[in-house]
Amino acid sequence: MKNIYRILMLSAIAILISVNADAGYKDGYYTRMDGKKREALKAAAKECVSKHTTLNYTNLPNYWINSDVYPDLYNGCKRWWDMYSDEVYLIQSWQSGRDSFSANRMQREHAVPKSWWKKNGNVEYTPAYSDMWNLYPSDGAANQAKLHYPFGIADRLDFDNGVTKVGTAKAGYGGGSKYVFEPADEYKGDFARAVFYMATVYDDLDWVYTYIFRDGSYPSLQNWAIEMLLQWSRTDRVSQKEIERNNYVEQSQGNRNPFVDFPELAEYIWGLRMSETFYIQNQEGSDPTEPITGDPEITVPVNGETLDFGAAAVNGSVHRVLEIVGKNLKEPLSVRVSGTDALLFVPETTSIPAPTINGKGGYLLGINYMPVSAGTHSAKIILYDGGIDGSIVVNLKGEAREVGTLTAPHALEATNISDTGYTANWEAPSGEADYYVLTRVRYLEGNQEAETYETGELNYPITGREAGVAESYTVQYSRLGVLSPASNVIYVAATGITQTYAPAPFRVEIDSEGITIVCNEGEGGNITITDVNGINVIYNDAAIDGARYLLPAGIYLLHRDGYAPMKIVI
Repeated sequence: MKNIYRILMLSAIAILISVNADAGYKDGYYTRMDGKKREALKAAAKECVSKHTTLNYTNLPNYWINSDVYPDLYNGCKRWWDMYSDEVYLIQSWQSGRDSFSANRMQREHAVPKSWWKKNGNVEYTPAYSDMWNLYPSDGAANQAKLHYPFGIADRLDFDNGVTKVGTAKAGYGGGSKYVFEPADEYKGDFARAVFYMATVYDDLDWVYTYIFRDGSYPSLQNWAIEMLLQWSRTDRVSQKEIERNNYVEQSQGNRNPFVDFPELAEYIWGLRMSETFYIQNQEGSDPTEPITGDPEITVPVNGETLDFGAAAVNGSVHRVLEIVGKNLKEPLSVRVSGTDALLFVPETTSIPAPTINGKGGYLLGINYMPVSAGTHSAKIILYDGGIDGSIVVNLKGEAREVGTLTAPHALEATNISDTGYTANWEAPSGEADYYVLTRVRYLEGNQEAETYETGELNYPITGREAGVAESYTVQYSRLGVLSPASNVIYVAATGITQTYAPAPFRVEIDSEGITIVCNEGEGGNITITDVNGINVIYNDAAIDGARYLLPAGIYLLHRDGYAPMKIVI
């Protein structure tokens, strides 16, 4: 059944694939790009889109509930649009994005893994960490399988759910990584345009892993990756899904993806049209303005419908979004809240430009419910002007409850510890908990890399562990949007190498410039040398007796399948 549904959706996308991605950028938004080529064009694109609001990573599902769901209902419910799996993850009518994420045990996935970059020694807290153009909702199993592997063409598969493939890299695809992640054909263009955006906006990051990216403002991408990603972009053209997501993202964080608005832009910067000058007027269908004909009309929401905020904590806040779609409006649409509890429901704006309402995707009006006392509250939001006949009234309701003082939960020792994972455990708090937030910290060469997971259970299986990396975890619980203090810290020590291996059939001679491998007779073979961060320095090289490798000063591990890793200090 899932496959049939997927085929139907893909067919719909295919019909729309010829639609040009000119859906909603404002006049003048891309003016800096006119008359530029190659690196100058890339720099101009960065100037156009780099300034944006840095969103809260944890709250991303509250934005995705509008940008990353299928347009049609599934069994009467909205469904997450997961580009990593075919699993059906439903959104109940009463759920916020975070509520649904917690219930479905989904995860926030970076298309470009956060472990690949660091800025001023800080891996996590850069705008790239929560940029919607680099983050998408993901099935947990697929996310854990792809880990931090680069995009590529997978050969021998270790994981295949019909959408996500993970396996060894086909020759020429992987940039030195042994394993790669290959998305489904219908999403390869989506991910390619996400990478193009990251290479443009964040070309000042210091790349820890250089499988795909390289330092510097131009070209910022490895040659093999440019070739592959351009091919993905050519064969999987911009879809209606991307066009509408582009508009939603702009409303949420204030910028667009120029590679969605201009599908040929990547060719001007890296591909077949690098010798040509880019002009917006020459891009087919670049003018998003359509003539206004007919009477002004609001098609969404329907007059009299209700927006339910659910339960909130007293003195807390719950955010909901009202979708507004119309046509033929000639003047701004006004927004007003009325009713006994009107002061408790605060819209983010009171005036919405007509072109925004008329555009594809309409407008997402954010509304905050901020109760100051316990009880049920109601109000009405009124949409008027814009040339429409009369007004549209939407009922607002919410319930405020006293939360009290939340105490720190108690974390328990990890179980099922192996070189690849463990299970984090904790006790239920004395009070009611809506869900739990687990914070996992990995200690890497003096830096700390943190990641959070949400769950409704009293345990969480951690995968993707590296035996030589120490970890810790803490847990919090949420009640009506209020987070408890963090629990005690549970440490999971590095296990090192626990398997029994035969000694390596060679020795290593070290000097100030590198190493020489001296093999036993007939015992040559493939070797891999990694640095302390696990980055491949020499990968799968056919070492022969007397093989010489020039390496800078540092600590390395030499690997050969079936034998104990050898530590090398230069």
